Amino acid sequence: MLADPRLEQPLARLGRTLVKEAVADALDRCRRGEVAPGEVADVVLASLPSAATSMRRVVNATGVVVHTNLGRAPLSAAAVEAVTVAAGATDVELDLSTGRRGRRGRSAMAALASAVPLAEAVHVVNNGAAALALATTVLARGRTVVVARGEMVEIGDGFRIPELVEAAGGRLREVGTTNRVHLSDYERAVDDDTAFVLKVHPSNFVVRGFTSSVPVAGLATLPVPVVADIGSGLLRPHPRLPDEPSAAAALRDGASLVTASGDKLLGGPQCGLLLGRAALVEPLRRHPMARAMRVDKLTLAALEATLTGPPTPVAQALATTPEMLRERAAAVVDALRGVLDASVVECEAAVGGGGAPEVAIPSAGVAVAATLAGPLRLGTPAVMGRVEQGRLLLDLLAVAPEDDGALVEALRRAAADTGRS
Repeated sequence: MLADPRLEQPLARLGRTLVKEAVADALDRCRRGEVAPGEVADVVLASLPSAATSMRRVVNATGVVVHTNLGRAPLSAAAVEAVTVAAGATDVELDLSTGRRGRRGRSAMAALASAVPLAEAVHVVNNGAAALALATTVLARGRTVVVARGEMVEIGDGFRIPELVEAAGGRLREVGTTNRVHLSDYERAVDDDTAFVLKVHPSNFVVRGFTSSVPVAGLATLPVPVVADIGSGLLRPHPRLPDEPSAAAALRDGASLVTASGDKLLGGPQCGLLLGRAALVEPLRRHPMARAMRVDKLTLAALEATLTGPPTPVAQALATTPEMLRERAAAVVDALRGVLDASVVECEAAVGGGGAPEVAIPSAGVAVAATLAGPLRLGTPAVMGRVEQGRLLLDLLAVAPEDDGALVEALRRAAADTGRS
């Protein structure tokens, strides 16, 4: 069977292992009488995946722009193209003009520095948690890190900021109470053993009521560095997210070092950003642990294209108006007339990814029968929505306009599989 000419192209594209597994499965079905001998090759071809990966493309109609379970920020077309270029041999650590070794990822670092001019120096590691861990390892091993009790947060999947800091060798000193902390609390805690004060943006929750906190500008009056973990990776203030901290604002207010994620509001690949004073960033860059946390060439390429290229899908989603979404939803509903019962609905979307937890983004989408949720998830491409009030809501905010046609076809197939709904 592997010598069948029809399998020549799949063998070249997917490799022998995947094709052989599909052949073995089809032959077993043939022996059981489920497949005729002359149909084995056709069954093999039909069962082969479109790519040599088990990951499947998903149309994100959940209404969550940065969905952690769906890989967080989708890359822009420019970033995808950059990854393709970087997949082969590249000059990632080579200066082609001299033929000598060059600084790794220098173009991506230059793009990041240009995007945040207030940062004297920048560095990139493999995720946001690694950025804070590296800062603690280099600046605070065996020393004290002062942090407000209300900012000792859990960042997802059971990982907690205080445990991360302690694992990196820092000794935590908590100040204030769960709901209130004052500058005087920090002033009493800071001493000769203090490495830095850590300011953590809660990101995925909000505490309201009888509360108080100290902004970066206040902490910057203390005689020790301020490390601001802003989490979501917003480089500059965004008009739609007025309460979300940005790297530019934190540095302007006196933060010595800012750590953030690259695959959230920045809209780039998974990485951790370190931006701030050169006297702090350069020792981080040269530390042995930085090697263990370094990013690969694909990440560097995608990050550079994200920073220098056109607006990312995340940026485009945040700039989309409800009117635009209603027009698209109406077009989808029109395309489904006579196929299934669908209607245009107004709804509210969310940023997601641990950012802007209380910001409700006006949106619009398509409502269909909840029975279609399963077939849509299992289709190609998979479509993820959310069930509300007994109907499946397909929110269009995080769906690229060019994917509207794929959404229509997925709904047609799901309707055919389940009967009209």
